[in-house]
Order: sequence, then structure tokens, then C-alpha cells
Amino acid sequence: MFYYGNIFKMNTLDSIMDSYENLPDVEIKPNGEISKIFLELGITTFKDACNYVHNIEYGYNTTYKNKLILFIEHIGTCTTKHAVIGGLAEELNIPLHKHVGIYKFTEEISSGANKILKKYNIPYVPMAHCFLVYKDFRFDLTEGNCNGKNTTIKSFIHEEEVDPFISRKEEYLLYKRVLKEKVLPSKEMEGTKERTLLKAREESIILLKENVEKQKKLRNN
Repeated sequence: MFYYGNIFKMNTLDSIMDSYENLPDVEIKPNGEISKIFLELGITTFKDACNYVHNIEYGYNTTYKNKLILFIEHIGTCTTKHAVIGGLAEELNIPLHKHVGIYKFTEEISSGANKILKKYNIPYVPMAHCFLVYKDFRFDLTEGNCNGKNTTIKSFIHEEEVDPFISRKEEYLLYKRVLKEKVLPSKEMEGTKERTLLKAREESIILLKENVEKQKKLRNN
């Protein structure tokens, strides 16, 4: 088997994500462009493909329109990492799907969030995160990466299955729908305007990017 690091571990008890041992161990066949790329890399099973993608450095890609950008730039976020594996699953007819979840972004999740919450007088910032679902199992291939977060996301306000390569526009519309249907009507967000949450979201994305770089520096020292 091909190993690039080792993700076959039990996840922490406070994580809602499951052990990667539960990933399907299916042989990769050259059924499409993604499966062919993995075979060219010498990766022959679905588990090993997940292992490889997990160990790719966490980083923001220059574009999300190119389905193969993860391989081109050799960095990726939850968006591109789970897109590639979701796409590979489709090529191999594995019933594993990419999901988008909306979660509560707080200081517990990422250092510095409190400053944003106080600025806008809100209890949390609704943020989007992607992960994979196979049967009753959930997997996050960015766990353990320098992803700007202090902990695994433990719960979601909303989650739904999406196309592996869902566009940024479609994901943003999904996010705004959840704001309208679930977040803004909630008691804890009473009196909060949509534009306030959108501004807080923009600042939270900047904060996450800054924290990614801080984590990388700490890891490299």
C-alpha cells in the first residue's frame, strides 16, 4: 500500500468526525481524470488517496474553477480537498458524498474571533465548512492540518449534501439561505441584520487565513 504520512487513527473523543479506518478501501480504476491522476502518482486505493489528500498542505487556492487545482498547486482547503475525493468517489461509484455544513464560529474554534463578535455584538459568526459522508460516517480531511482552527467543529446549524465541485456562488447562496431560514430567525440572533453577519463573515475569513499562517510558523519552528 502507498502511505504518505498516517491518518489511520482514532479521532479525538470530542470530534463528531469518524476514524479514517471507516473509509471504504476500494481499488482505484482509471474511470476518469481524477482516478487517472492518482494512479499516475502511484496511489491505487481510495483510502490511500484520502491519506494523500489529507497530507497535502492546507492553503487557499488561487481559483476554485479548475477541478484539478489541488494537484496543480499542491495545497488545498476543505473546499478543494473534499471536492477531489468526492469527485474520485463518483468516478469509482462509491456512495461517499461531500457535504457543506454551517457552524458557529467562536473563540473556541479560532483565536481572535471574540474581537469580531464584540465588534458586531453577536454570539457567533455563521461559517461554512466541508466534509465527507459515507454511510453513517463523517470524515474531515483537514483535521490535523494548519487550518486556522483550534479544535474540530463539534456541531452544525445546518448541513446538506452538495456536488463535489459546487461553485463558490452556489455555496454562497446556500449560506445565505441558511442565514434566512435558520440563523436570523433564532432567538440568539434577534435584532441582527443579514448585512451584519455578512461583514462578520468577511472578517472571520481574513482571521482564519492569518491563523493558518501563524500555525504554519509555529509548526516549522
